[in-house]
Amino acid sequence: MDRIGARSQDGLSTVLRDVNVRSVVYCLSDFTAPWGFRVEHSPVAKFHVVLHGAAVLTVGDAPPVGLKTGDLVLLPHGDGHAISDQPGSSMRQLDAILADYPVDDAGRLSYGGNGSMTRLLCGGFELSPALPDVLADFLPPVLTLDSAAGLVRWLEPLFALLREETQASAPGASAIFAKLADVFVTQALRSYLSAADGLVRLGLPAMPDPDITRIVRMMRARPQARWSVDAMAQSAGMSRTSFNARFRAVVGEPPMTYLTQLRLTRGAGYLSATTKNVREVAHLVGYDNEASFSKAFSRFFGRPPGAYRRELLAAPQPPAR
Repeated sequence: MDRIGARSQDGLSTVLRDVNVRSVVYCLSDFTAPWGFRVEHSPVAKFHVVLHGAAVLTVGDAPPVGLKTGDLVLLPHGDGHAISDQPGSSMRQLDAILADYPVDDAGRLSYGGNGSMTRLLCGGFELSPALPDVLADFLPPVLTLDSAAGLVRWLEPLFALLREETQASAPGASAIFAKLADVFVTQALRSYLSAADGLVRLGLPAMPDPDITRIVRMMRARPQARWSVDAMAQSAGMSRTSFNARFRAVVGEPPMTYLTQLRLTRGAGYLSATTKNVREVAHLVGYDNEASFSKAFSRFFGRPPGAYRRELLAAPQPPAR
């Protein structure tokens, strides 16, 4: 693995330097408690920036995540989700809210009750050129960068500019919002993907084997799940012995070794782009406790999670395009 922060000429470094985000801002929203909205799954990647106040994000069956001023939420795969002022608040589809409360000429939406206000900038984004599958699938369903993260601190001047623009009503504000969102999203993706140096060997099988390829895709989509060789073999319609042999022949690694590498690489991504502690990261990627995660991480990356994160924070941030 290359030294963190080195500007090597390998394929991953080239891809990260060429990441070009094109953001579209859907609306600048002032929500007053109580409020809540749902967004259905779609192929479009989505983002939310909390400009003021607080909110709660729920994605699928995962526990709610608290959001505060300065937080950035990315949903790279367009997963359905809900955001509200607090758990239990009444929810409506965002499309229905927009139909009943159209945005004004400045693209602003106002909705909710008479309580405290939360301001969100909501939009979608695409990558041009698209990321290779092995990198795109490495991204988790939701990536939350909180305002205390080193990445966000580096972007503080831009965040201040974004807040100033949202408080004004100058012409062309939507275009400015989109350009600033480009920078935030680009740096978030680069920070997370910079941990993916080992992913070249974690790509899809080169040999045509639909059954093994399907299992590999399932593992990459949910590496944190309670996988077992028996469960994988059953899903592939094979005996345990046959599955082990075919997986190793096609992928080059035993299935559980491959799964461990997936989990640790995703863990490195969380360490690089969030302030989640090691225990939280361990649970996010499927480990029962911090000790087992730290031991496996040190063996794979050559340093414990804390040292890995410190090196990343010390490395210079690449300029956004």
